[in-house]
Amino acid sequence: MAAISFSNALGVHEYALNLRVARAEVLANNLANVDTPGFKARDVDFRELMRQAKADGELVGMRRTDEAHLSANGLRNDQRGEMPMLYRKPLQTGIDGNTVDAQYEAAEFAKNAMDFSASFRLLNGKFTSMSKAMGSNR
Repeated sequence: MAAISFSNALGVHEYALNLRVARAEVLANNLANVDTPGFKARDVDFRELMRQAKADGELVGMRRTDEAHLSANGLRNDQRGEMPMLYRKPLQTGIDGNTVDAQYEAAEFAKNAMDFSASFRLLNGKFTSMSKAMGSNR
C-alpha cells in the first residue's frame, strides 16, 4: 500500500488557510491601533502571495533554491523573517497621522474570516474523504 501524501491531498487549501491566519493577525493589529497616533495600517497581498507560491513551485511539490524565497510552510519572505506587507493607501489620514479606518478594517477582517472558514471547510472535507477512503480499504 502506498503512503498518503498530505501535501498532494490537501493542495493549495492548507497554504491558503495559513495565509488567512497571518492576514487576520495583521488586520487585528490594525484594529487594535485605531487610536494610536501615527500608526500606519498594513496588509498583505493574499492574491500575490498565492501567485508567487504557485510560481515558485511551493504548491506543486518543488523545493526552494534560496532561503529568501517564499515558503509555503513558514510564510516568510525577507531576511528579517517577516511576511512581506504593504502599507494601506488611506482614503483619509487622521489629524494625528493614523491611517486606520476602523470600518474598512472590520469589513476586511470579516471577509478574511469568511474566506478562512471556506478554506477550513474544504480542508475538513478532504480529511473526511481521506478518512473514509482509508476506512473502506481495511
